[in-house]
Amino acid sequence: MSFGDPNNPYGPPQGQQQGYGYPQGQQPGYGYPQAPPVQQAYGAGAPMTAMPGNVSAARVMLWVIVGLQVIGAGLFVFYAIAVNHAKNDSNLQDNSSFQRVADYGTGILMGMAVFALAWGVFAAVLAAKFNTGGNGLRITTLVFGIITAVLGLYPFVIVGLVHTVLAILIACFVGGAGGRAWFNRARY
Repeated sequence: MSFGDPNNPYGPPQGQQQGYGYPQGQQPGYGYPQAPPVQQAYGAGAPMTAMPGNVSAARVMLWVIVGLQVIGAGLFVFYAIAVNHAKNDSNLQDNSSFQRVADYGTGILMGMAVFALAWGVFAAVLAAKFNTGGNGLRITTLVFGIITAVLGLYPFVIVGLVHTVLAILIACFVGGAGGRAWFNRARY
């Protein structure tokens, strides 16, 4: 029996050369399909030139928190001045609800105003460094967002709700894949 015999059942099919049943140009793949080519990871390769949308939104939210902190500090100062002037009013000396407010004292209210202003300055510094900051800024912004969310829940429940929502969004946007890629990007 030769493979050249057209009636040989063990020979190659007619019209094909001896190639184990594969058409010309294909190789056997040992039963598995070939995997697609490996793609580069997000953020690898060419340097990022544009800030991702969610990171830019986190920066805008930080500026919103700065504005809210300035307004809050102004309200604390106004409230402290109003309480200080009202302490001398003889009509309010017998009012028990005013006395509970007056027990805070001007110093505590001014201290809260200074803290609100300092927290706003901290948020402004973080927001201003988003273009040039590295992974340390990303981690600091994450911690800032988490602490702001907790402070928005406990002492200032009603007023702090906006701070809490903004802080959670900031932490999520900066901590996500886009934030990681932006703050870990190559800088030339």
